[in-house]
Amino acid sequence: MRGGPNNRGMSRPEAVRRVKSYSGASGYVYQYYFYEVQKVRRGQSAGTEYVYMVSRDRKKVFPLRIFVRQDAVEKWGQSVGRPLSGTEEYAVAKMRLFQALDEDEEIEAHPDFVVNESNLIELLGKLDL
Repeated sequence: MRGGPNNRGMSRPEAVRRVKSYSGASGYVYQYYFYEVQKVRRGQSAGTEYVYMVSRDRKKVFPLRIFVRQDAVEKWGQSVGRPLSGTEEYAVAKMRLFQALDEDEEIEAHPDFVVNESNLIELLGKLDL
């Protein structure tokens, strides 16, 4: 009997993505889906980067990155006496995504956004946290 997997040559299947729509205040109806999350460093700041794939015209898709700074999340946790859960952090990133889609008609030109101390409380307020 040989050892090892029977199907070494098979490639990994693509993940099925659930495409959602969002009507932005700019008048555009965007389609987007969550693509990936990863722990990253931007300069001296550590955090979590949430990547969404976004389309304004159903033809061209571009990545939109939301960087949630770890220091902002930790400071909030210390002020309220509990850490922000992973689900809550994802929800904050999604609220920042919606805010970006509402505010920026030229979003493809600069698709990187940050959640930091200056906007974390506002975003959490939209979630009643």
